[in-house]
Amino acid sequence: MGNIFITGATGYLGSYVLDHLSRHHPDARFTILTRAKDIPEAEEKLWRGLQLHQTAEEFWETLGRVTFALGDLTAPGLGLDEDVTKEIVQDTESILHIAASLNRKSEKACLNANLRGSLHVAQFARAVEATHGLRRLTQVSTVAVAGKRHQEVVEEDTSIDWNRSDYDPYARTKKYAEYLFQELLPNTPRLVLRPSIVMGDSRHERTSQFDMVRAFCALADLPVLPMDPNLHLDIVNADFVGAAIATLHQKATLQHTIYHLSSGTASPTAGQVAQSTTPKGKRVPTFLPSLEPSFRMAINGMNSLPARTSQKQIRNLAHMGALLKVFWPYVTFDTVFNNQRVIQETNLAPTSFTSYGRALYQFATKQGFKYPYAPLPERRVHLKKPAHPFRAIPKNDVERTGAERKSPTPPNGSTPKVRRPAPQRPQP
Repeated sequence: MGNIFITGATGYLGSYVLDHLSRHHPDARFTILTRAKDIPEAEEKLWRGLQLHQTAEEFWETLGRVTFALGDLTAPGLGLDEDVTKEIVQDTESILHIAASLNRKSEKACLNANLRGSLHVAQFARAVEATHGLRRLTQVSTVAVAGKRHQEVVEEDTSIDWNRSDYDPYARTKKYAEYLFQELLPNTPRLVLRPSIVMGDSRHERTSQFDMVRAFCALADLPVLPMDPNLHLDIVNADFVGAAIATLHQKATLQHTIYHLSSGTASPTAGQVAQSTTPKGKRVPTFLPSLEPSFRMAINGMNSLPARTSQKQIRNLAHMGALLKVFWPYVTFDTVFNNQRVIQETNLAPTSFTSYGRALYQFATKQGFKYPYAPLPERRVHLKKPAHPFRAIPKNDVERTGAERKSPTPPNGSTPKVRRPAPQRPQP
């Protein structure tokens, strides 16, 4: 496989995809669109994402296959110089568009990232296709494009119903982004992947994404839950979603063009989740669905509190109100998304949240909903001849440690827009 142009690789879900690609597709190379002022900052951003999955040594190995394109998803031309764009277009075989704004409260943020950003990616894809053809454009969307539902099993091909209302700006802009790609790239090999509620990792307790986790933990701490214990929660583990995205994107031929990355009909009920995730020594919450209207009023009240105040307790209530107002509809709509396509296509299957939810709760609360990021360690790099014509670096970069490596500076003193990876020589 050739070079993959990736947006959103430094984000939470993108880090899972890049890690899986780097481990299971040794011939793949990656051009990563990154909003950073220089290459060292781009490397630090990528390390913040990948340290959830990789040791420092593994990260340096992955970095040897990475090209950074210093740009901006929301800027015309992806914020890249014309010459840089031409170089990347020539080098790109496929595109993986993962970047998105998940700010469900801000219509402005969602419009900029999810619509304007997708437009710029579509324009880039058209340039690649016109130059030498494009193997595949994969768009990571969301099951939220299905709009407002209740007690349904939703199929991929009937998810989008333009007569249905949407829950929030995130769902609305992702739905229109799918339509944008469909209309602008009608003949391009396209793949649409729709994750459900991505939360936690089935292999360990760690996470670096805490918004939904914080809301989940707040609900787990309540003595009474204002919902039906029999409603289903389509929560899916991030390691499954990342592996499925990478596998489907790289697979030569596919049976379908749209896949739900979800738990589907195997999704646990709220009662099962409460039973399995309640910390030991604590009483399992009581379910009282009749309190749901009153709880909604309480959420609205907390959400109306001033977020900027010197009183910590009020700030915390305001933040929790904002989180619950956003996520509560997705908790209570009792709808799941059929996942048989992805299971049959990849032979991968999600892990039930009931098997790892308690460990996730304990990690998140112990860490105060903050990931303990580690700084990028130094590493001495030994160089041999470039393995790719665009990977050559100046001789004075040889034998530098990780902290000392610098990007070559153009004669005019401007910051280079592309960082080409340096191949590595085995230790003598």
